[in-house]
Amino acid sequence: MHENKIKKIMDDVKNNKLRVGDAIKKLKFLPFEDLAYAKIDHHRALRKGFPEVVFCQSKTTNQVVEIVKRLSRDNSTVLATRATKEMSEAVKNQVKNSQYNEKSKTITINKAQKNKLKKGKILVISAGTSDISVAEEAAVAAEAMGNHVERLYDVGVAGLHRLLGNKDAIEDANVLVVVAGMDGVLPSVVSGVFGKPIIAVPTSVGYGASFKGIAPLLTMLNSCSPGVVVVNIDNGFGAGYFASMINK
Repeated sequence: MHENKIKKIMDDVKNNKLRVGDAIKKLKFLPFEDLAYAKIDHHRALRKGFPEVVFCQSKTTNQVVEIVKRLSRDNSTVLATRATKEMSEAVKNQVKNSQYNEKSKTITINKAQKNKLKKGKILVISAGTSDISVAEEAAVAAEAMGNHVERLYDVGVAGLHRLLGNKDAIEDANVLVVVAGMDGVLPSVVSGVFGKPIIAVPTSVGYGASFKGIAPLLTMLNSCSPGVVVVNIDNGFGAGYFASMINK
C-alpha cells in the first residue's frame, strides 16, 4: 500500500467521506497478511517505494496465484520472478493485466494506465546470447519500477568491436547492468572505458571450470577497475532493483 493511498484514506475520514470502521478495514492488513504459508508484506511499498516481489521458485502454482492476488489488491504494480508458464497462466485467469515474459520468467501486473518513467536511462548489457535470460530479469525488474530501460546484448569480450560500436548508447545511460558468464571479465572492461556506475551480474553460463558461475563471480569481485559492484550468481532481479535505486 503506497503512501498516497494511505493519505487518501486519512483525508476521506477527515472529510467525513469514509467511516472510521471502513478505514480500519482498508488498513487492517498492515503491516502484513498471514496466509499460513506466506506472510505478505503490505507495508513494503510504504517503506521502500515498491511492493514485495514474489520469488516463485519452489512455490506451488496455487501459492503463487494467491500471493499475487493479495498483492495486486492494494498495489498498482506487482512483480513475480522465476515463474513458470503454468504459474503465469494460472495468475492470468485470476488477475487482469497480468503479463508473462518467457525470457526472464517474470510475471508483471501494472494497473496504472501510464507508468511514469524516472529521469535517466538504465542500460542492460549482456556478454552473450546465453546470458539474456538473466539480463532480461534485470531489465524487466527495472522497468516495473518505472525506469526507462534499454538493452545491448551479445557484446562480450570475444569481439570487443561489438561493444565499442555502441559507445553512444553506453555514454547516454545513468547506470549500467553488465551480465556475463564464462570468464566474467566484461564488467571490468566496460568500467575501464566508461565512467558509469556498473552493477555486475555473474551467470551460471559456461563450461565446467566456470563452476556454475563461481568463476565469473570471483572475477567480478576482483575487478581492478573501480566503480563495479557485484550481485549474486544469476541475480538479475537484484541488479535491476539496485539500478533503479541509483537511477532515482
